[in-house]
Amino acid sequence: MQISGENSDAIHIQELELSVRLGVPDEERAQPQRLTVSITLWPEARFDELHDQLAKTVNYAAICRDVDNLATHRTDKLIETLAAAIALHLLAAYPIERVRIELRKFILPEVKYVAVILTRSRT
Repeated sequence: MQISGENSDAIHIQELELSVRLGVPDEERAQPQRLTVSITLWPEARFDELHDQLAKTVNYAAICRDVDNLATHRTDKLIETLAAAIALHLLAAYPIERVRIELRKFILPEVKYVAVILTRSRT
């Protein structure tokens, strides 16, 4: 059987905890703060093409370690900048067609969180 059309198979990582130096004022970046990132990845291979072989899929544990390492070593002012950097890095480093990032920051006392959401694809 041949299946055509856009690959809609996805891997989703929900609320990976990050400790990041991020914020506009220097004082805010002085100490790491808690952020969470949710990542949806659309791999190059469809799930029915994997034949239960780990080497053919995207290693989501490696992605979590990689994103944590990337975020830990940055000191961005904007969560938008960090979200874009994560997306571009994942597209360059892993066999994925598209990525969606939701980065949450818990900074304002009157709201649960502030989030940025972006989707990037290979060109």
